[in-house]
Amino acid sequence: MSDESADNGGMSRRAILRLGAVGLAAAGLEAGRTLVVPALAQRGLLSPNGVFEGASIAFADKIYIEAFPTSPLIVSPFSDELQIPKAMAPEPYAEYTGWSQPPGPGYDQQNSLRNDRHQIWPTQLGYQDPIVYKIDVLLRTHSFTSSQVLPIDAAGQPTVSFDASGHSYPAGTQRTLPPSTIYGFNGTFPGPRINAEYGKPVIVRFVNRLDENPLGLDRQDFGSPDWSFLTHLHNGHTAPESDGNPHYSMRYGPKRHGYLPGMWVDNLYLNWPAGGDDREKQTFFWFHDHRMDHTGSNVYKGMVGIYPIYDPKNGLDMGDERRGYRLPGVRTDNPDGSFDVDYDIPLVLSDFRLDDGVTVHKDIHDTQGDFPDAKNPAKHPEWWGKTFFKHFPNHGFVGDIFAVNGTAFPVLEVKRRKYRLRFLDASVSRVYELKLMSSTQGPKSAVELGLTGTELQGQYRIPDGQQCMQFLEIAADGGLVPLPFKRDSFELWPAKRREMIVDFTRYQDGTPTTKGDVIYLTNVMRMPDGRMWANSSRFLPDPQYMVPMLKIVIGDNAPDDSQIPTALRGLPPLPGNWRNLMDNRLVFEVNRGSVGGETEWLINGKPFDPAAVATSLKNPAGKSPLAQQKKGSFNLWEIRNGGGGWVHPFHLHMEEHRTVMRNGKDVTGGSTGHPDDVSREDLVALDPSESVIVYRGFRDFVGPYVAHCHNLAHEDHAMMFGWEITP
Repeated sequence: MSDESADNGGMSRRAILRLGAVGLAAAGLEAGRTLVVPALAQRGLLSPNGVFEGASIAFADKIYIEAFPTSPLIVSPFSDELQIPKAMAPEPYAEYTGWSQPPGPGYDQQNSLRNDRHQIWPTQLGYQDPIVYKIDVLLRTHSFTSSQVLPIDAAGQPTVSFDASGHSYPAGTQRTLPPSTIYGFNGTFPGPRINAEYGKPVIVRFVNRLDENPLGLDRQDFGSPDWSFLTHLHNGHTAPESDGNPHYSMRYGPKRHGYLPGMWVDNLYLNWPAGGDDREKQTFFWFHDHRMDHTGSNVYKGMVGIYPIYDPKNGLDMGDERRGYRLPGVRTDNPDGSFDVDYDIPLVLSDFRLDDGVTVHKDIHDTQGDFPDAKNPAKHPEWWGKTFFKHFPNHGFVGDIFAVNGTAFPVLEVKRRKYRLRFLDASVSRVYELKLMSSTQGPKSAVELGLTGTELQGQYRIPDGQQCMQFLEIAADGGLVPLPFKRDSFELWPAKRREMIVDFTRYQDGTPTTKGDVIYLTNVMRMPDGRMWANSSRFLPDPQYMVPMLKIVIGDNAPDDSQIPTALRGLPPLPGNWRNLMDNRLVFEVNRGSVGGETEWLINGKPFDPAAVATSLKNPAGKSPLAQQKKGSFNLWEIRNGGGGWVHPFHLHMEEHRTVMRNGKDVTGGSTGHPDDVSREDLVALDPSESVIVYRGFRDFVGPYVAHCHNLAHEDHAMMFGWEITP
């Protein structure tokens, strides 16, 4: 069933959200329930907890409850090997040229609807025709651990569990987890790894096969209800027809926000830097679903893939540590046209919750019937041990099991040499802060330590953990940093990437490592809900919160021709007169709705309208207030956090930016609390009530794009705006 015409008297979910709580009651959607208006007046619609703080408990319980299950305890952590995705093979020429609708530059060759074409074909840049990949979007299963698990409740005590038929097992029974249902690129989580190179364009044909269910799987009650998808290469320098943004798909493409089962789209990734400027080259993309209103559920359900991109020009960064910058990596070119790079490892971080069979599934979908087969609101013992998701959470969605490359508590054996580690936060809402730590006693379960409630998140601690190694940061969202710098820890916000060199031959005090030594990649940021962290190194550090995510075991010696770089690629210079653009900057403030509270997230006081271009808050005399920029131009954009005690990872599509001001202070001469302000990024990390001004360009393409919060619970509830590049 489409979310545009769900069974709500013809009202869409978006319309319901715009009405807010008062509108819902007035529309008769809460028959038999009473809205306590005096409470609203007394406590305020703009209170920190929004409309639900002021509504009657009966009303709030009808539309929404903030209840999450406690996942079963993984009893044997750090027993599964870390899965490192191998590079995907491209399609042979003879294969894709034989397709009934092969890729090409024609108007009817960009998608199965035959209604679009690629804005720039590679030959226009002097490149060869693109390398072609094919990815099927499939309904499959995924297992987070091979360990036995112990079902526990929120107090950490053993509790009953269930199987697919609803049969119960007594408290204290250890179980094998059932595999979770996923929507996956080629049916895996994470999905494929495409190793790309600048100067070698790529087309990826994404084919929707989510209607096929060869394994007879229960789809549960989350994911796009019409099984549609869009794919965004985050943050590729990409024309709008291949960018996977709902602003474009609504205006020019499929009218139901995504490509439905049976449809395909050819996303063209030119692998060409903005403006043809080598200083704009990047190093690590990822691709994920971007279906309007259901990005969070589709990403959580598995639509994640990785796209490292190398620079073969002059051998600077081509995965060969004997050339160029000599970053860690030993390249192997494969006969199938792909290449792999040893000692260059992507680490995809994500968090999940598993169903306990007794938590009631209650969500905004319950008022619209998107998943009629799920029989919500109800308990679902038949889904015990499978992924649980709440599309409509009050504070965002955070899990209590942390995974790396899709495995909870994996083990990575490393050689005694330097590695390049590429970090990606693919979580819906969670922010991490990562350290490399040693522990004499090893991990202890949170249950064993007597913790309960939200303190069970992460499941394990290393109470005697001590930092033992440093990271050397070499790249941020926008590619290589000019000057690598050491870090004791670093924050990783949703959708952000960071690349680090770690030397596994010695500890930070200079003593050598030995075979068999153990190091833990450890999260030291407590984030009990999706609002913001409770503790971090920058705010209220908590030395007791140390959650080991990845066990790293030191192995044998290995040859190492890499070198620690002293300098990398320089940044495109800021114009000396960039301050002259201040009066014409575009201003966007993220905040909560004045009626809908946390039921709707707004920008400049308005929800996302996929058919419109947003309006800036600042309207200089004689200047257009619309979020439109001329092709080839540059400008300042100001992104403000409207307050309320939230953090917002705010993502701007199409080109990377450079932060020039933070909270009114010029940061171009050096960072103040945010070390990555000296680099290029595609995501603004907004602390509570913070204002950030960025300098960005609008080159090479024309058409509509979007910008949005990458707390995907916020994006899916309207914290997104459309903007446009005009000729």
